[in-house]
Amino acid sequence: MQYSQLIDAYLAGPDLLEKAVGAMSESQLDAVPIPGKWSTRQVICHIADFELVYADRMKRVVAVSEPTLFGGDPDVYAARLNYEQRNVQEELQLVKAIRVHMARILRSLTENDFQRIGHHSEDGPLTLETLLQRITEHIPHHIRFIKEKRELLG
Repeated sequence: MQYSQLIDAYLAGPDLLEKAVGAMSESQLDAVPIPGKWSTRQVICHIADFELVYADRMKRVVAVSEPTLFGGDPDVYAARLNYEQRNVQEELQLVKAIRVHMARILRSLTENDFQRIGHHSEDGPLTLETLLQRITEHIPHHIRFIKEKRELLG
């Protein structure tokens, strides 16, 4: 895949996410139809939080020579960052704004820049290309679970 195509797919994610949660009521957003799994609101908050994490990681790989990238436990974020009280529309706007912001930066880079490396504390060396692929796949990964919740809710 060309980097421009990967960036286009990255930019398409927020619209896919908005469609996946479109017309859901507050009670549907908070429902937990699968015991032990997150609500759709919690999924959206998780996505928004990790958009920030990945934007930071990508910026540091671009700007700094072989930076250290730290992991983050999604369950710790969910437990400590007030997911139940956050506004889904604000979270969706944040995801979109971050991706538009990062896409502008990513489109300014050379092909060699996508091979720059950061050292993840858990996963070892990761290229900018790998980071971009992972965050691009993050939304489609979670949309599958949102659709499953919606089906169970009727």
